[in-house]
Amino acid sequence: MRILAIESSAKAASVAIMEDERLIAQTYQHAGLTHSKTLLPMIHGLLAGIDCTVAELDTIAVAKGPGSFTGIRIGVATAKGLALGADKPLVGVSSLEAMAHQAKHLGQGLICAAMDARRGQVYNALFHAQGDKLHRLTDDRAIAIEALFAQTEHSGPYLLVGDGAALCYDYLQQEKIPAQILPEHLVQQTAWGVAMAAREHPAGCVHDANPEYIRPSQAERERDERLQI
Repeated sequence: MRILAIESSAKAASVAIMEDERLIAQTYQHAGLTHSKTLLPMIHGLLAGIDCTVAELDTIAVAKGPGSFTGIRIGVATAKGLALGADKPLVGVSSLEAMAHQAKHLGQGLICAAMDARRGQVYNALFHAQGDKLHRLTDDRAIAIEALFAQTEHSGPYLLVGDGAALCYDYLQQEKIPAQILPEHLVQQTAWGVAMAAREHPAGCVHDANPEYIRPSQAERERDERLQI
């Protein structure tokens, strides 16, 4: 099965093509440009580079959140457009679960996937790796770092992945809880992780793969604050 995977939930954008369990190609860009400018050229360039068309793909996968509201919307809209245009199934996966797949090969351990959610919080989910299997321990949530580690029954060591890994690591160091940040080439969100996560979920209708933001957008929060005045 050949999967085209898209990751745009953070500042970097990434596109990958995986065939069965083998990564065929991947491109990653973190140049400060908006995903609306970079994502489609990246997809077209990657497909052209391996002499593949969208029609030759089996499935399209996309990170549906949590993460950047704008980035998620762009990624999901792009994936839906490709899937609808080529009549391909679409799989929307958690961006946190996708990141955890990048850490599961490092051996048994507790994986803490974290993205900087601002406002003193991280988007987070905990997983346990056993062999090549990944077991989810919590739902995706937006949570303060102190609350994250105060409420968990686990004492570490933690494998930290995601653009919020450094924030968690600094806190765990202060609390003298053992933790390790993944190497630079694995710690950031990538489409390779999205492709691996997609293999664990059945492909569905294009209209079912919708963004999952976890918490209200800034515009919604400001509206609610005005209504409470």
